[in-house]
Amino acid sequence: MKPDSHEVFTRMIDESLAVGMPIPEEKSLRQHLQSCVPCQEYLNANTRVIAGLGGLSFEVDPSLQAKVVESISQRAQQIQAAPFNSRRLMLICVLALALTVVGSFLDLQFGNLIASLLDIRSIHVRQGLFALWIIPSICLFLLFPMLPVLSPANRNERTL
Repeated sequence: MKPDSHEVFTRMIDESLAVGMPIPEEKSLRQHLQSCVPCQEYLNANTRVIAGLGGLSFEVDPSLQAKVVESISQRAQQIQAAPFNSRRLMLICVLALALTVVGSFLDLQFGNLIASLLDIRSIHVRQGLFALWIIPSICLFLLFPMLPVLSPANRNERTL
């Protein structure tokens, strides 16, 4: 695609976000957006910027602002409704287990060395590693498989 025609479409995107545009031009812009990834990214970035600013600093067509708010709320609902990915949970559990093993290994292999370098008792180093590394990683290892059960989407809360 020619750079100048691409620039025309980016100007059309800016115009459509700011003041709207006639229906024939809007149709051609939509057709172009279906096939042009850079223009889609440009539109998405500008929409996020406008939403982040809480709107534009000049008058905007109220229907456009409603479209922006609607698209943001739809995306938020999609993110909120996304189910837990069992593969990701399994990966996190394996990582937590690996952290537990690494912490235990460090404690056993280097506890005395660290204690001598810091001039403290080795039992204090072991207690510190146990409290700050091993216990948290075990908690994560046990917590993540329970997340789908604890999620609000799967919880049947009863009120009195």
